[in-house]
Amino acid sequence: MRQARVGIVGGTGYTGAELVRLLAGHPGAELVCISSRQHRGEAVAAMFPSLRGVTDLRFGDPDTPELRDCDVVFFATPHGIAMRAAPALLEAGVRVIDLSADFRLRDAAVFERWYGMSHEAPEALAESVYGLSELMREAIAGARLVANPGCYPTAVQLGFAPLLAEGLLVPESMVADVKSGVTGAGREAKTGSLFSENHDSFRAYGASGHRHGVEVNQELSRIAGVPVDCIFTPHLLPIQRGIHATLHARLHEAQDLQALYEGFYRDEPFVDVLPVGVLPETRNVRGSNRCQIAVVPQSGQRVTVCTVIDNLVKGASGQAIQNMNLMLGLDEAAGLAQPALWP
Repeated sequence: MRQARVGIVGGTGYTGAELVRLLAGHPGAELVCISSRQHRGEAVAAMFPSLRGVTDLRFGDPDTPELRDCDVVFFATPHGIAMRAAPALLEAGVRVIDLSADFRLRDAAVFERWYGMSHEAPEALAESVYGLSELMREAIAGARLVANPGCYPTAVQLGFAPLLAEGLLVPESMVADVKSGVTGAGREAKTGSLFSENHDSFRAYGASGHRHGVEVNQELSRIAGVPVDCIFTPHLLPIQRGIHATLHARLHEAQDLQALYEGFYRDEPFVDVLPVGVLPETRNVRGSNRCQIAVVPQSGQRVTVCTVIDNLVKGASGQAIQNMNLMLGLDEAAGLAQPALWP
């Protein structure tokens, strides 16, 4: 069986580099082209020395016809690019996985309000499938276009999903207190992402409204089957990678939540429900496609759930490859078996 031909548009950021790293060990996929308009002609390994000996590809033009010969193309680009380029690839029979937000929000008007641009591919938006692998597996398997979830929404949804799916939560009681490493802000040089601005400090941002909060509520409402208005507050941690979500809510009535979570995720290769009394740490998933979840015992009808993921892997490139595996009928865990880097 031949390997799937894979292309990447926008390969110079953190998620692009992670895609190259993970695809290098994938038994069923071959990376055949990677593009960057600004760095066209430059060797990928020259930009990312960690990939020396892993790939001899050079960055090509984003308009190269070679992309149309791929089985799957990943867009690791800023918002607004995939919606302009993806329709032509879909017409050519290429499956597309977009790591930006272009196809995550179902309502084009909501997208315009939060991302400050008009949606230029409404037909593709209507066709796209939200790519949280554990909750949308069947739809992803039959999709041509997958919207890879945001990193924060992935951590929040995996934490709340068992409770919402069983109708156990009081919807208006949900709070997501979430922290991310600085790589979540991308590779672009910005004052707020500088080492000296973040080292030995900790802060919230977007507290009055964040675009990922809109995505969180859209998808939590889909899981619950009723409108959900979760209070979502992101924070910036002085670490490179990792997301930690502390989730709070009230139950309609007390339940054995440990058994619920263990049963809900029993067959999931990348979700690890920790034993009672064990709390997750970001370093225990660093570099892996795993999500660790802890149900924290509370008194009465209160519930606290903690989740951790690597924002660049399960929160981005690893989940994108997991979605590719589902779309192509490959082993869902192919290329993603790496354990976490520790310490």
